[in-house]
Amino acid sequence: MALDRELITVSCLLVGCYAVASVTLFHFSWVQEIIGVSQIIQDLQRTIDRVAPTEARVLITGDNGSGKELVAKWLHEKSKRAGMPFIEVNCAAIPSELIDSEMFGHEKGSFTSAVKQRIGKFELADGGTLFLDEIGDMSLDAQAKVLRALQEGKITRVGGEKDINVNVRVIAATNKNLQKEIVNGLFRMDLYHRLNVINIAVPSLNERRDDIPVLATYFLKQICDEYRMKPPALEVDALKELKKHNWTGNIRELRNVMERLIILSEKIITKVDIEKFVNT
Repeated sequence: MALDRELITVSCLLVGCYAVASVTLFHFSWVQEIIGVSQIIQDLQRTIDRVAPTEARVLITGDNGSGKELVAKWLHEKSKRAGMPFIEVNCAAIPSELIDSEMFGHEKGSFTSAVKQRIGKFELADGGTLFLDEIGDMSLDAQAKVLRALQEGKITRVGGEKDINVNVRVIAATNKNLQKEIVNGLFRMDLYHRLNVINIAVPSLNERRDDIPVLATYFLKQICDEYRMKPPALEVDALKELKKHNWTGNIRELRNVMERLIILSEKIITKVDIEKFVNT
């Protein structure tokens, strides 16, 4: 009979996973947990626990969608600066002509559109953490200005005359091989060594396939809670099929897949559903 199929319901899988994962999930916080029971994730969490309380700069590397931003947030949350600002900067999204104003601020009247004073990211992060995401996409000119701020611990607003002391811990992240970028003349070696005191490599989802059942279940419940609907059940064979997939989009792709399955599948997510919907 169809009902004889081996199923794993969300509630059962959650209970089973959390019984194992409870020793690896972080304490309650505004930051989302790092979900996983694999050895590589436990090693990552131990590294965060060791590095976070220090003032060391950290360079986080890993593929897009692997969770670099989440690691940065936990480094802040478990540091002595927790409770102070955590300011994120998407370096790839800032045009080179705006980098000075965005990072260091400007005074009123310093250029045509400067109708009022603006506080830059370094000042906003004073006492806390400045997260420079996609640092590998920052222009060489912008890299030089960030390097000066790191070297001297002070910045000057555009149009300003006085130096402003800033006390920030800088965490940077990139999906690029910065050593290759240095060889190609696209990244400053001196900035690389300023940032790369501690290097944390975030594993891809393909490197942590044992975490896929836990993550799939977590996203299943999270998305169904958002939709205010009862979660479907997951066939064991469906989970096995998910583990075979090549996750080029990493955690981000898995969440999208689970949302797609919730919408397009029936009350039970089967192996056939995975074969039909995952690669679309």
